[in-house]
Amino acid sequence: MRAPGEPAVYGYGDANADFHVIGRDAETHGGAETGVPFTGSLAGERIQSVLYQAGFAAEPYSDAPELDNCYLSYLHLSPGDPADLERYIDAEIRALNAHILLPVGDEPLSYALSEFTTQAGQIPAEAARVHGSEIRGRGFLVVPIREPAEWEPGDESAIVDRLEALLDSDYRQTKGVATTVG
Repeated sequence: MRAPGEPAVYGYGDANADFHVIGRDAETHGGAETGVPFTGSLAGERIQSVLYQAGFAAEPYSDAPELDNCYLSYLHLSPGDPADLERYIDAEIRALNAHILLPVGDEPLSYALSEFTTQAGQIPAEAARVHGSEIRGRGFLVVPIREPAEWEPGDESAIVDRLEALLDSDYRQTKGVATTVG
């Protein structure tokens, strides 16, 4: 359970987005001070830079980013949330109904693989190993992102390139394809 007085960090962005970035929590990826996921941290600066370069964010960094076609949220509303709160992120993911899930780090990737693909046992839940790849899911395309605090040279450009390629494709058709294939 979160500590008394510790703010929860809820989802933020374009509620009609096709791209959904999912981090772990505000302690890991920032936002405890602002109430906005991926702010006030190195992870937030790096993720927002990627979103800006791909055309989702109006500026390279902001504590209240103006986002288009992108939504940000966390597996856990605050550090220490019990596992039974996963039903809230599941409901949020399904309600938002984005085409592309972008789990940031190992725990969000593990969650996405187990809940939204049939490949949880076949693909390692190690974001560093599958960073920027495309994993067909059940109704979603999953594009893992390595933990931003651990990025090596080329990691940022790899995810920007993948997002740009998806935007240039007919990615909206992944809904039907992923549902029947994965």
